[in-house]
Amino acid sequence: MTQTPDKARPTPRAGIMDIEAYVPGKSTAPAGVAKVHKLSSNENPLGPSPKAIEAAREVAAKLDIYPDGTARRLREAIAEVHGLNPQNIICSNGSDEILGLLAQTYLAPGDEAIFTEHAFMVYKIYIQSAGALPIAVKESEERADVDAILAAVTPRTKIVFLANPNNPTGTYLPFQEVRRLHAALPKTVLLVLDAAYAEYVRRNDYEAGIELAGSSDNVVMTRTFSKIGLGGARIGWMYGPMHIVEAINRVRGPFNVNAMAIEAGIAAIRDRAHVERSIAHNEIWLSWLSEQMTGLGLRVTPSVGNFLLIHFPDDQRHSAAAADDYLTARGYILRRVSGYGFPNALRMSVGTEEANRGVVAALTTFLKS
Repeated sequence: MTQTPDKARPTPRAGIMDIEAYVPGKSTAPAGVAKVHKLSSNENPLGPSPKAIEAAREVAAKLDIYPDGTARRLREAIAEVHGLNPQNIICSNGSDEILGLLAQTYLAPGDEAIFTEHAFMVYKIYIQSAGALPIAVKESEERADVDAILAAVTPRTKIVFLANPNNPTGTYLPFQEVRRLHAALPKTVLLVLDAAYAEYVRRNDYEAGIELAGSSDNVVMTRTFSKIGLGGARIGWMYGPMHIVEAINRVRGPFNVNAMAIEAGIAAIRDRAHVERSIAHNEIWLSWLSEQMTGLGLRVTPSVGNFLLIHFPDDQRHSAAAADDYLTARGYILRRVSGYGFPNALRMSVGTEEANRGVVAALTTFLKS
């Protein structure tokens, strides 16, 4: 039988075209803007470690050679800094890749996976791409709610994704709450602790998840190099029990971390001075920005990351959309977060002193208009 023209082509499997594609933060301003300050993607305003730049340059002349498929030296550098067994670490093309591999490995059609309502959008994408059902649970005061998560668990639940701290809110769960969540989960449910912003948290009751992942059969912790200056290199990693590491190693790409990323990552994680400078800069300016925004009459969700969520008035003249247009026209690129359930808020990365002061000055004028 002859196919009709509109059917004579490959088609994605059922459900793929129902996935809402991820939209990254914008990075450009209108033509004619003299200087652009990109504050939409939570990048490090101090840039990459100079040692990472030099390491990448050195390997540039050897790009004809495949990288080590196990990223052994990078895993050893991570293990050295964090006091871990390198055998329990997998490196990846950004932590996003690890999240996708976990969904691919542990979810099947008909399964369910849980995340919180304002969590990182890729969780839902990866759950749906595995053919499973995404379950978004309500947060409490823009923070993950352990009881709401546990109430959503069913016999079909296979994964719980917990961003701690969360993006775009910047809120976190104290680790006693994370332990309470883990203790109440069925042992067959995988708890994924996404600690992408762990370096920036300065709270005594916070832990990234190393201890829990190292002592449990159903917990992994994912991390990234992106927030300390290597967003463009795309380096992520996972720490967890060997049975999960062995499963993920069966489905990941054989050379999923490129040679320049490996060398830059080794240098970056060992350059503790650059990491500490980045943390110190963030601590100063996150607090300053929060105080300034609050002083302008804007509500700010308390953040422990390297960004803050700014809520705007309900009137149309001073809405988040209007503020975004006003700032963009002046070269300040923030992040619209309507897709995260905040139609009247903007997420702002902590930037350089110039960028931070410039945004506050621009918003001061905007709100008086």
